[in-house]
Amino acid sequence: MMNYVWFGMMLIGVVVGIFTGRIEAVTQAAIDMAKVSVEISIGLIGIMALWLGVMKIAEESGLISLIARGLRPIMVRLFPDVPADHPAMGSIVLNMSANMLGLGNAATPLGLKAMEELQELNPDKDTATDAMVMFLAINTSSVQFILPATVVALMGGVSSQIFIPTILATTCSTVAAIAAARFLQKRKRFALDTPPEKDQPVEADHD
Repeated sequence: MMNYVWFGMMLIGVVVGIFTGRIEAVTQAAIDMAKVSVEISIGLIGIMALWLGVMKIAEESGLISLIARGLRPIMVRLFPDVPADHPAMGSIVLNMSANMLGLGNAATPLGLKAMEELQELNPDKDTATDAMVMFLAINTSSVQFILPATVVALMGGVSSQIFIPTILATTCSTVAAIAAARFLQKRKRFALDTPPEKDQPVEADHD
């Protein structure tokens, strides 16, 4: 589906560029954005390697289990289908912590890792589970206790004036995301179908 969406956007851009006589600008923009995408991809390699290594160290040292136990009352309510001692829970906790600290680049690899581990618990690989949907909703609307470094660098002293509004806005968005996910999970239209159990072989009667 996304392939059709991207193809449609590119087609519209080319058609509009031809009819407006700005096809050169369209071509130049495509080249510039291709360059930017490569720079972003290469830049994320080091960040992903660093934080995945940190997460592995935290997992081996027992830090993730310690943090997960501390947040268990909240995590159990938000993700009842995920075992408290499963590695996915640790990845989710670290992802949320990175988002709260405004470390968006650090949260990205942790979020991808959490989704991979949640997929391991998914009985239907083609359909997202309630836990995956809840995690995505919280991750998208994450609470920001500390402004991202890029915002601080761009706005300078002005950033201190939007500190409290940012916390209030992200808190409201997170509460709304959790409430919406929980509400839709209970609707029959969005309820997950329980995968049918495999038929057990019937033993032949030799009597």
